[in-house]
Amino acid sequence: MKSLIRSGAALVAAAALGAGLALGGTALGTDRGDGRGNGNGPGNGGQKVTAEEIYLDEIKDYGVCRGTDPECYHEWGNGWVEGEQKRIFVWSRTAGPRHAHLGTPLGPGLNPPLNADNVAQASLKAWAEERGIAVDYTEDLASFSRLGNYQAVVFLGSNRDTLDDTAQTTLMQYIRGGGGFVGIHNAFGAEYHWPYYEGLLGGANFYNHGPNREGTVERINGDDVSTSFMPETWAFKDEWYNLVPYPSYVNVLLEVDQATSEATPAGHGESHPVSWCHYYDGGRAWLTTLGHDVAAWTDAPLPGDDLFRQHVMEGIESAMGIKPFCAA
Repeated sequence: MKSLIRSGAALVAAAALGAGLALGGTALGTDRGDGRGNGNGPGNGGQKVTAEEIYLDEIKDYGVCRGTDPECYHEWGNGWVEGEQKRIFVWSRTAGPRHAHLGTPLGPGLNPPLNADNVAQASLKAWAEERGIAVDYTEDLASFSRLGNYQAVVFLGSNRDTLDDTAQTTLMQYIRGGGGFVGIHNAFGAEYHWPYYEGLLGGANFYNHGPNREGTVERINGDDVSTSFMPETWAFKDEWYNLVPYPSYVNVLLEVDQATSEATPAGHGESHPVSWCHYYDGGRAWLTTLGHDVAAWTDAPLPGDDLFRQHVMEGIESAMGIKPFCAA
């Protein structure tokens, strides 16, 4: 069942730290019952603070308008309009351990030849093209430019620090101009030293995970285009990322049932989000921690892989502006 507490409200972060406001009257300093704030309130997804204190004590102020209210979106020309070529930019560069679904590092330039083991890149390209979406992909920093040619930028398993100052500025300007952003799986292990990017992820970041294993995915919001076709629960296999910080002021779409995922360490207790969306600094951001298993990107049998595929593509199309975004 969809939770309004998890969805939160749009946060307008003023220039001065501590002066944050929330549209609809939800403030940053929601008390969690122990005098320190921000524990059981809407900014923390209604999540109880655990004995391990795995969550940050404060919701960060990223200095931008963010949340689930479309007031935080800028219609400045980077979204899709009728009759325009649909096009996305896929970034899969890594500066740390590389997931098997990404395969061999790509050659230089835009759209280099794909190797047989670049299954995630090849599959995402094929899935998009089936929907009439052109795909440019690269791992070459020299090609990280002119993002205004695309309705969405997809970080596909990109990890650690892969963007230099120029590329960070390019992405930031693109988002502020109404661009769409999609982060998949290890995109949550990227750009740790850039607070703006953490905010783009929903104020969340990768902390750790247990072994790749089966779990039950729960549909929290069935009104969004990326979840409306799903049953209330479905089986999938993944690493089930634990997140610190915990996502805040976002519309949670999916969670994993912690009891069936058997994630180690304990993770997020009763509430463990795996997909969500929000508006951020003028742009749209659709995020999922799912997608670890190679079988999710191939024809190999994997329970739930068809739902994962549609989830990703509907999320991309909504971030592009082709379909309604982030229904609350």
